[in-house]
Amino acid sequence: MRAVELAVYADALAGEAASLSARAERARSRLRRLAIERRAREELSETAIERLEGLGLLGAIDERAARAELRELESALDALEELQSWVETQLVEARV
Repeated sequence: MRAVELAVYADALAGEAASLSARAERARSRLRRLAIERRAREELSETAIERLEGLGLLGAIDERAARAELRELESALDALEELQSWVETQLVEARV
């Protein structure tokens, strides 16, 4: 393989890693939001909770789905990091 092809591929993989990392952070953010909402529910009136739920401002997060998505993204990132490491090794060898 030519070093240029490997470098272009490595760059594409870095873009994918950034995208997956951003998606994982959004999933983590949803889970943090869910934790905040749980605490708020303990102190808000039932009327306020019902109105906020009606507006979609409370209870709009599916915790199970968010956790599953985060696990999948973290697994994909682990695999992608392994591939990136392999490509970087090939790139070093191609330049020698």
